[in-house]
Amino acid sequence: MKIDGEVTTGLGKAAYFLSQDFYTNEFNKNLGFIPYPGTLNVIVSEEYLDEINEIKDNCENIIKPDEGFGAVKYIKAVLNDEIEGAIVFPAKTTHEEHYLEFIAENKLRDELNLKDGDIVSLEF
Repeated sequence: MKIDGEVTTGLGKAAYFLSQDFYTNEFNKNLGFIPYPGTLNVIVSEEYLDEINEIKDNCENIIKPDEGFGAVKYIKAVLNDEIEGAIVFPAKTTHEEHYLEFIAENKLRDELNLKDGDIVSLEF
């Protein structure tokens, strides 16, 4: 599945969670990289929600961390046909359904000179 979406500013909470050892160790083991402590937030059209929810519901890649932290499902993805990473689906989130959170090894806003409103593609 390949979809376009609009870059938007997140809530800043991912940095804390992505700096926890149990998340970074699992992502490194399963994806081959330690994610930058933050996500690239992408708003996608609601027309894709049924497909995205089906993928999320059937996703078997899950990190179940220590008590007090929420589980995270993830699926490998590619941003703009060049950046390998993953879309994460945190069990505990305040984002609406049409927000996708993409993780990668580097800070993508800097690496790709992205700003709010830019259109990116995600393939997963």
